[in-house]
Amino acid sequence: MSLMEALQWRYAAKRMNDGKVPRQSLDSILEAVHLAPSSYGLQPYTVLVVEDPTLRERIRCAACDQPQVSECSHLLIFATWTEVDGRHVDELIALTAAARGLDPKELEGYRQSLHAAVAGFATPEGRHHWAARQAYIALGTALTAAAAERVDASPMEGFDPPALDALLGLEEKGLRSVVLLALGYRDIGRDRLAGLAKVRWPRERVVLEWSGV
Repeated sequence: MSLMEALQWRYAAKRMNDGKVPRQSLDSILEAVHLAPSSYGLQPYTVLVVEDPTLRERIRCAACDQPQVSECSHLLIFATWTEVDGRHVDELIALTAAARGLDPKELEGYRQSLHAAVAGFATPEGRHHWAARQAYIALGTALTAAAAERVDASPMEGFDPPALDALLGLEEKGLRSVVLLALGYRDIGRDRLAGLAKVRWPRERVVLEWSGV
């Protein structure tokens, strides 16, 4: 199945059939998340993988009782780091130097620009919104990877982040939830959206090949 065929096939399943995603497919999706691009390469988020049915049932209470949470195989929780500072920059510079066989001094200019960038947010909320945008890039990558694996993936913003954070103790871990992704298999018999035509605006309304002002 080509990438375009996979994207035509996918949709946000509203009901799932409790089928288990094979470990190989799950690992492919998680590796795609791992390889997703992010601003400065800082990846200021953590993706929690929840398989335990009992815990997913509890999470469902904080997720507007959406059935996919308990019917899916694995629930991914994309959570931003509540702190992004110079320590993370220095760790990234050291990692980059080691991976590319460089002297860290060769990256000093880049290190300074990154320090200025992470220190430049006017408020913690501004930093959170920036980090959340990076997490959404990873979410999009996960959706595409799941489609390629023929795994249904339902992104979910309909949940109570403070309630979920309290349930999982995320604040103590320096994390703040931003979006969920249920991975599993569509229940064709119970999902009213299964098999319906994909609806998108005409391409020319979404994509404009710009030639000037």
